[in-house]
Amino acid sequence: MLIRGKVTGSEIPRFKHRWFGILEVEAEGEKYRLYMTGNVAQWFLNGDEVEIEILNKPNGKDGVKVLDFDDYKLWKFYEGDRIPVWPLFEKTVEAKRYSPLTGELLYTYKIRAREAKYESDFEAIAELEQYHYASQKEKVALWRCENGHIFEANTRQRCPICGAESHILEIKGSTPASRFLIFELVEREEYEPRILSYVRVDPPIPLMHRRLLNGEIEKNIREKVFPEEWFHPAFWPERIMKELYEELKRKYGKRRIARSYLWEQAKWKALAETNTAGARIARVVVHPDYRSDGLGQLSVKSALEWIAERRIPEMRKRKQVVETIAQMARYNPFFEKVGFKFLWETASGRPVLFYPLTEEAKEYIERFLREDPYAPPEGKLWKPSYGKVEPLAGPIVFRNVGKVFESELDIKGLPEEIQELLKAFGVRHRVIQRPILRNLNFEIQPGELIAVVGASGAGKTTLLRLILGAANGWWEERFRPTEGEIEVPNNAKVSVMIPGEFEPTFGTESILEHVYRKISDLNAAVEVLNRAGLSDAVLYRARYSELSTGQKERARIASLLAEKPNLLLIDEFAAHLDTLTAMRVAKKVAEIIREAGITALIITHRPEVLKALDPDRVLFVGYGTARVEDKGKSEKAGNRSSLAGIG
Repeated sequence: MLIRGKVTGSEIPRFKHRWFGILEVEAEGEKYRLYMTGNVAQWFLNGDEVEIEILNKPNGKDGVKVLDFDDYKLWKFYEGDRIPVWPLFEKTVEAKRYSPLTGELLYTYKIRAREAKYESDFEAIAELEQYHYASQKEKVALWRCENGHIFEANTRQRCPICGAESHILEIKGSTPASRFLIFELVEREEYEPRILSYVRVDPPIPLMHRRLLNGEIEKNIREKVFPEEWFHPAFWPERIMKELYEELKRKYGKRRIARSYLWEQAKWKALAETNTAGARIARVVVHPDYRSDGLGQLSVKSALEWIAERRIPEMRKRKQVVETIAQMARYNPFFEKVGFKFLWETASGRPVLFYPLTEEAKEYIERFLREDPYAPPEGKLWKPSYGKVEPLAGPIVFRNVGKVFESELDIKGLPEEIQELLKAFGVRHRVIQRPILRNLNFEIQPGELIAVVGASGAGKTTLLRLILGAANGWWEERFRPTEGEIEVPNNAKVSVMIPGEFEPTFGTESILEHVYRKISDLNAAVEVLNRAGLSDAVLYRARYSELSTGQKERARIASLLAEKPNLLLIDEFAAHLDTLTAMRVAKKVAEIIREAGITALIITHRPEVLKALDPDRVLFVGYGTARVEDKGKSEKAGNRSSLAGIG
């Protein structure tokens, strides 16, 4: 049943948290009360034309028909356009992750993008906000208990003053005009978070100036590029509050004026006035464990669709363009990968990027980039900093390589009762010679990523030691073959991780300092940390000793990459990471290895990690034997020699 009507009022009840709202509508002689979120209700003005589709029979109360969240659909009209309002925006997407080498499907995220609706949604947003790059707050949310006490916290807890239950009141840093799109995992393991990311959308900032290369400030640059009416009237309660304050000051002189009351007035007046053809993405926060896997891009793409379809945040003018102001865009290119263009820096030196929602906006942006003398070439901001390494000058060659370990067992010196027990088993004195590798003949080509697999004790680690010894010219017995020779190019720069033997050394410096000290480029340091799976800026300042076991493993990988080796040897790769995290890290590390041209041998015992690494070839090592399997995944790999001695 469809009915047309007009809005007669909206409210956010004081007895509830601010996320609950009520819209009052008169339609066909009846009064309706529509329950919805406060973030939506606050944008309606008395007299707004709406259309309601009633899905379930309303409840009656004092002559008013009450429709709960699931009882209706709602549209509003603006300049003849019918804009969907309720139910809130929701879309389920599948994000498939493929091997860059073969195109094989590695894993899939099934994600629901929807506007935040429930109190638990905003609690999840507050928890995620702790991980935002730009967050300056130790405590990111305000909470109000049932007795009216207000306190700061990052997660829901009982009131520290009276012990009563509490509700989330406000996410610090957001504005009354903010709206939130959340991304939840539809199919997840028990240990995975429900909410992976969120995007906060605000109206455009009221004023924008740009800083030129010579340090001069050009006022109101945005209005020189786009039509002025696209960005005005903007949400500017501070200006309105100042005007109200000055007016009352003139009227009442030196009498005390309640600023909180003025702010409430200014906020509602600003919400009523705001009507722009632009929107601003003010926050994109992705759970740290899921960054560097394209989920930032997915979040922004969905937010752009939401903004265009629902005219977020105010649901009035048709949206033409989306802006974002983000220092983080210097270090992570996901805005640019979606299609945003970098146009200028603000007066305070923060990058501003724009995305056109219409052809008209696209033309304005292209004209600016083409004609403005200070415009960045092609609207690019981020540049990859890690770059390429000097490739190995030739292959690593194994010629008739064998390795025999010899050990002597002697019970002398053991306690008498232990000696007696061992003698009962016939153990007195013995020399054990165990062939680990026999007659190996194969080559590893420059730039190849080789996965090494095999049973424990089969000789995988020994293989890495022999390559390391040959590269460094070490003659200690455990680093050289018993027979045959290993040829490693003279320009080999080796980084190695064999747990318990060779690991990066961390002092008291922060993780970011450690990586920066090695690579001498701050942008590249952030890139390396992100690729290794440490994408939480809070962890950048952490010391190694403060990290969890899994984070320490990722920090060690980042440290190795920061040395920019052309030969990388890693044993027990991703051994301490859960399945999905291990696959994400393996995929990103494999990408940077290939992009940089690093020759790598990586030992793993996990089939899911092997799949995510997607190596050029696999080296199977088993009690004295080794076999290189050419996977035939590309013409380049298929043409290589894959000889191996079977012993």
